[in-house]
Amino acid sequence: MYVEIAFPISSYKIFSYKVPLKLRDQIEVGARVQAPFNKRIITGIIVDVSNANKYKGKTYSIDNIIDDDIRISNNLFLLLKWVSNYYISPLGKVLQVALPKALTSNYKPKKIIEVSYRKSDNQILNNSPAQIKALNFIKEQKAPVLINSLKEIVSNPSLVCKTLFNKGFIYWDEKILEPNMNLYTVPPIKKNINFTDEQKNVLKDLKTSQALNKFAPFLLHGVTSSGKTEIYIDIVRYNLQSGKSAIILLPEIVLTPQIAGRFRAEFGDTVGIWHSKLNNSMRSWTWNKIRSGDYKIIIGARSAIFAPANNLGIIIIDEEQENSYKQDSTMPRYHARDVALMRAKINKIPILLSSATPSIESYFNHISLKYSYLQLKKRFGGAKYPKVNIVDMGTEKDETGRPGQILSGLLINKMEETLNKKEQVILMQNRRGFSPIISCGDCGQLEMCVHCNVPLAYHRQGPPLKCHFCGFYLDLVPPNCKKCKSSNILMLGTGTQKIEDIVRNTFPNSSLTRIDMDTSRSAVNLKNSITSFANGDIDILLGTQMIAKGLDFENATLVGIINADTGLFLPDFRSGERLFQLIYQTAGRSGRRKKPGEVIIQTYNPDNSVITHASSLDIESYYKMILEERKSLNYPPYSWLAKIEFSGKDKNHLNKITKKAYNYLNPPYKGLEILGPVDCYYERLRNKFRMQIVLKSYKSVDPNGDKLNKYINKNLTNWNTMKYPNTKISIDINPATLL
Repeated sequence: MYVEIAFPISSYKIFSYKVPLKLRDQIEVGARVQAPFNKRIITGIIVDVSNANKYKGKTYSIDNIIDDDIRISNNLFLLLKWVSNYYISPLGKVLQVALPKALTSNYKPKKIIEVSYRKSDNQILNNSPAQIKALNFIKEQKAPVLINSLKEIVSNPSLVCKTLFNKGFIYWDEKILEPNMNLYTVPPIKKNINFTDEQKNVLKDLKTSQALNKFAPFLLHGVTSSGKTEIYIDIVRYNLQSGKSAIILLPEIVLTPQIAGRFRAEFGDTVGIWHSKLNNSMRSWTWNKIRSGDYKIIIGARSAIFAPANNLGIIIIDEEQENSYKQDSTMPRYHARDVALMRAKINKIPILLSSATPSIESYFNHISLKYSYLQLKKRFGGAKYPKVNIVDMGTEKDETGRPGQILSGLLINKMEETLNKKEQVILMQNRRGFSPIISCGDCGQLEMCVHCNVPLAYHRQGPPLKCHFCGFYLDLVPPNCKKCKSSNILMLGTGTQKIEDIVRNTFPNSSLTRIDMDTSRSAVNLKNSITSFANGDIDILLGTQMIAKGLDFENATLVGIINADTGLFLPDFRSGERLFQLIYQTAGRSGRRKKPGEVIIQTYNPDNSVITHASSLDIESYYKMILEERKSLNYPPYSWLAKIEFSGKDKNHLNKITKKAYNYLNPPYKGLEILGPVDCYYERLRNKFRMQIVLKSYKSVDPNGDKLNKYINKNLTNWNTMKYPNTKISIDINPATLL
């Protein structure tokens, strides 16, 4: 017997091995094995089993099978093979995502031991003072006590108590110490929901689809505060009644505590959470609980789409337009939304893509009749749309004579009114730190990262100068300009820390919490901040785009967008779409109940079409305009894109290799555009220069992207014959950005 094994390496090859006779009964596709590879023993996954050897050279035997009760289901394995093929990633790397290295079926959660007094006729020995002291202490307690609590009574409580137990003086109870799920969710809140007619119609369509047991993609387009979460809960309940499990994907970890709290209120301990902030023991515990079927509802970020859910019945993707669903830094560079669609197709189940601001691709699939369209036009519970005000900061600067003004007069006045009414304020500034740029006031020299071609940002907490790309930092702000030696050092631009200082000084009697990447390193800290604001303990919530969507705060009636222009002029074809969605979603955090809401949008470009459409909440007109622009340029959704990125430490060498790779390309087929090679917008990151070639394949001639996939694979063969030392080539299918 022979097996084909994929290893978690960057090779696209799979490797043939013999199976020893003693292991043959345990062999099946999806099993993890250890095998010799390059003079060491490493772990791989069986991807094929056969009686004939497909390799003509010397064939080694596998060493052993590890955790032989862990298996990837057939459907999940089909999905992983599709991911490998579609995203042109080594199968071993893809399998590594589904079976993270830390996971093992041999994982055992921590145990605690409780002891309690037991009446006994046995006589305790007088020459055992430690046993007597421990027994007297246990006897005095009204409830079982932890063995560890006896450390102050006796020096070796475990040994002493074991002896007492063997003599019949105490009860000994071992319990599994399960991870505390409450650390990762807000307190469960159960709501009694009376569905609107709109919601009833949506649920009717979804439940009808579930009964058909076939692939059915739905786009739920519901305005902010229209009750989409209530739809999720009810359709998952219907799903559970049929004995099936569900996966709910969320784009931001910040959304997980609140939505998980809602689901745990309804479904209790059947809800599992999966995201990158979990520690290793929590991840192992959760993965095994999902695999065993104890967790039937999995809520998490993008990697949760690979969860080993049993009898999967529905997949829900909240805020489906979000770029955070795209893994773009390491292989496989997958998009969780597209992977979810394929998983639903393989499992023959419905999938619900949901958003107040759908991605242009999903909206296009709706108007192309590829997705069934569900709509919620009204806010839930009679809530009204917020009143939106645009503040022209250019005019504000001229009228006040304060060129550096950050909070407009209107925003300050509205904040004061809101806080006086004991209502809450949300402020969004999509830039963390204190100042994003440190500049010389005389010669204009910027303080740059030594590893990246980007300025260092100034922070008030921790090391003062940090690179937001590679993590490089300086412990001190240089007192003089490196170029002209001037001491006129300026801190330019505005981050959340600067806003925090201004707001605290302006409203000293109001409490404030800040949520951004700097304050949210821990899932527990993040949950605590959200809970405090939800409970009304905090008056002002300040944050980056992390707070812009999905969160539901009953008493938040004012939203201020400090600088709506951030990201507006980035040279990326999706920059306008992203900013429109961000402004629209942020505005939607205001006035989500009976109290009327208001939104203040500060901008230096009040007439820009993105700003005007977002402020008027006019999604149909904006999307119509964007689709016309994309069609004229043949950008998605009218084409498939692939970004071939080249990176290396030597710029001249990289130029030569990139041009050589371009010359190795096969002639393009009709309907394929080749753009580049050019420098990336961020030309140098993490000590490596970056160049790219972009392939654009028109859907009019390549409706499924198959032509583009075959073209890239053919050229991979060409590039493998080309020597490119010290250069990394990465392939990103349907990239979220071209920066």
